[in-house]
Amino acid sequence: MNTIYPAFAMMALTILVMLRMVMSRFSAVKAGKIDAKFFRLNRGYEEPAELAVQTRHVTNHFETPVIFYALCLFATVTGQTGIVVASLAWAYVVCRCIHSYVHLSSNIVMNRLRIFAMSILILIGLWGTILVGIMS
Repeated sequence: MNTIYPAFAMMALTILVMLRMVMSRFSAVKAGKIDAKFFRLNRGYEEPAELAVQTRHVTNHFETPVIFYALCLFATVTGQTGIVVASLAWAYVVCRCIHSYVHLSSNIVMNRLRIFAMSILILIGLWGTILVGIMS
């Protein structure tokens, strides 16, 4: 099994949330909810809460997912692409999809925390599985 497919799926999710953010920003400027000058330095005006949530969410996609991308590449390069590694990689992507849904809809912090914690545990499991595979 290949870990490149889950990495591409994760990147697709990242692109989707980025596009959603950009469209929301254009809509907010057009509706007069925020001045376009805010986006020069991301300060000087009060950012509407719905835009702040989306901006923070996009930023999330450049935090722990970066480790995920590195692990997927590392697994591929070292030949650690068995069913366990692939399953953990897909499980991580599923968690991130659920996290995106919760963050961009109800935004219930405890639900987000639980999903985030699960994704971190999966990421640690992925790292450990790859490491054990390389060492054996």
